[in-house]
Amino acid sequence: MPYLTYAEYLEFGFEEIEEEEFNELLPRASDVLNSVTRSFYEFNDINDDVEFRRTRFKKALAVQIQFFNDMGATTSYDIDTPAHIQIGRTSVSSTGRSAGSANSNKKTDVICDDALMYLRDTGLLYAGIGVRR
Repeated sequence: MPYLTYAEYLEFGFEEIEEEEFNELLPRASDVLNSVTRSFYEFNDINDDVEFRRTRFKKALAVQIQFFNDMGATTSYDIDTPAHIQIGRTSVSSTGRSAGSANSNKKTDVICDDALMYLRDTGLLYAGIGVRR
């Protein structure tokens, strides 16, 4: 079952994209969020979780879909691959979204910063060791 519906995506007010494009990007965006949340919702039913965490996760998923749509890519390689256009003697180059940064050789993560912002206070990013009593 998908974590987010197209109707929910639109309700959150994110940039409107075609439903077909949404359906193509949803699985990859879900995989990215599952990776950073240690697959929390693969082991726990999202509908049984508290509303705050469920809503923040869905908004993170929506913004990740929008990010993929805006970037025109779904992998870190495609996001960072330099683009080069030459028309006659005029040449324009881009080194990906990290262009102009102090460390432009750094590989970019595929997850967008806005998605991490939504997940930050949910506990879903916790990577410590649990204690059982």
